Amino acid sequence: MAATPLVIDTDPGIDDAVAILLALASPEVDLRLVTTVHGNVDLARTTENALRVLHLGGRSDVPVAAGARDSLVYRQPERAGHVHGAAGLGGVELPPSPATPDPRPAVVALADLLMTSEVPVTVAAIGPWTNIALLLATYPEAAERIGRLVLMGGSAGRGGNVTAAAEFNVWADPEAAARVLGSDVPTVLVGLDVTLPTVLGAEGIARFAAAGPVGATTAAVLQQYLDHARTAYGTAGVVVHDALALTEAIVPGTLGTVRRDVVVDTTRGAGRGQTLVDRRTVSGAPTAVEVAETVDSAAAVEFLVSRLESLARSLR
Repeated sequence: MAATPLVIDTDPGIDDAVAILLALASPEVDLRLVTTVHGNVDLARTTENALRVLHLGGRSDVPVAAGARDSLVYRQPERAGHVHGAAGLGGVELPPSPATPDPRPAVVALADLLMTSEVPVTVAAIGPWTNIALLLATYPEAAERIGRLVLMGGSAGRGGNVTAAAEFNVWADPEAAARVLGSDVPTVLVGLDVTLPTVLGAEGIARFAAAGPVGATTAAVLQQYLDHARTAYGTAGVVVHDALALTEAIVPGTLGTVRRDVVVDTTRGAGRGQTLVDRRTVSGAPTAVEVAETVDSAAAVEFLVSRLESLARSLR
């Protein structure tokens, strides 16, 4: 079967970097474009990081287009340098890419790709969803051509990871999240309910680290994530949230989903950024979202590790 065209909208970010490499390692998808957004670090750094990660993975030919510098209404309160390092990749300095950013704004580049693709395109949004909200508002005819929108963010029943209520990507731009989750684009929401139980341990990291220089570099990037997990959570592994969302984008049906109504708290109170998922019933509404509720975590981790091993070996 032909590979599914894929766009990754991202804010690299350690787990974003791992997700991009996973996509490059997966023949089921054809990564056509990377768009960048504010989030873990500022836009200039997320764009540079995306270029460098693609170069690390042997695909500096994939265009990178820079998008929104900040959230739609209120400025993002803070970045996540304490988790990802000041430059976003755990203190690891990847070699510069020979490529430069696409001159088009991210939303224009994404709309152009959607309108010219002969087959439906999967869009995986693994940073704040500002670019996706702007696409819906400015190029609705292009947004209608998204085959599947896979979102990393939110939480149905586990609370938040930035506040008691909010997950980071939604918290970073709740108004954008409300716009995206209120659309009728076919959407899968991959939130903390399935990402938090899915932990990549030291043994898995060691496997792809031993497979070649790209694997060793990826392991080095993850080291800060490991250190943060030990300090913050007392765990010996890392939750690579974005890689799980990419796994679902690459192999639809990896996660068990249920169609639910979802709204976002956009007030300025303690609940700001919470995804309110109605789990009382399965929804038939056109704006309902496929919410990921179950995962085979061991299988998902093995998928990630084996694909990164394969990529590292191919680039030795």
